[in-house]
Amino acid sequence: MTRNLGGTELKRLHRDWRRKNDRKMALILDGVQNPFNLGSILRTAAAYSVDHLWLVGSPSPTDAKVQKTALGSQKFVTTTACETSTEALAAAHAAGYRVVGVELAEGAVPLHETDLSGNICIVMGHEDRGLSKDLLAGADALAYIPQLGKIGSLNVGTAAAIAMYETRRAGWIAED
Repeated sequence: MTRNLGGTELKRLHRDWRRKNDRKMALILDGVQNPFNLGSILRTAAAYSVDHLWLVGSPSPTDAKVQKTALGSQKFVTTTACETSTEALAAAHAAGYRVVGVELAEGAVPLHETDLSGNICIVMGHEDRGLSKDLLAGADALAYIPQLGKIGSLNVGTAAAIAMYETRRAGWIAED
């Protein structure tokens, strides 16, 4: 019979996966406005061991609505508020990250075909407008998430989760 893993078993499972990871991952959120989206992204970022999150024009991680969705996970992710997207981009590059913008944009390639080796900073844009022109121009690569259905785009929290998972998965495959 199959059963759910207990607390100790979960800790061992997660520890084993952490040991398979030697790459850093960061995020830039470029104008993500909805506090519930930010909370969801923070929770996923903590689950995937994001090292740093730069926020441009987003609510504070201490906002009550952010906290409602993040469920305390914001304490596991270092955040920096930036005045402009160019400031966040410069900070990510200075920290040694290769910046990958996730956007339905000209020249973007499918996320699973994108070079996600090394230390990666994923950039997600505003819920309606997407990435700013500065980040579209300044990113080292642009990627999109292929979709099969009739809906043309994903919620930014969902898209960020997929991008974080794919970035970690690419590192696990490279290590095998």
